[in-house]
Amino acid sequence: MKNYDVQSVFINAGFEKVFNYIADPANLPKWTRAFSYADSKKAVLSTPNGKLEVGLEIKISKELGVVDWHMTMSDGSIASAYSRITHNGKASVYTFVLMAPPGPIEQVEGTLKQQMELLREELQNLQKILGE
Repeated sequence: MKNYDVQSVFINAGFEKVFNYIADPANLPKWTRAFSYADSKKAVLSTPNGKLEVGLEIKISKELGVVDWHMTMSDGSIASAYSRITHNGKASVYTFVLMAPPGPIEQVEGTLKQQMELLREELQNLQKILGE
């Protein structure tokens, strides 16, 4: 069974603008549906079962265009998401690697297939926010 999904979106905005927006965890609730709050150390996820607070570690390299998120669940399991912003002339391409969550979070966030559909919507939302 496939345990990952890779999606990308063209954003009609320069690298600097796109990178700075995506790298700021406070913006996660603005373009994602899963996050209701995020800062550099924790996040609150909106789930079908209510709010869930998780630890949040963000690994960033502006030079490489990398913004990766690692969320620590209450049971100690870690869910990770990997992304990269790439220069494309005066625009950017944002690529997101979605990994299947560890067992417990799958019950919270839903199946990988559902997450893939949600990610597609979130990337379109990000494109609208930054590409105007």
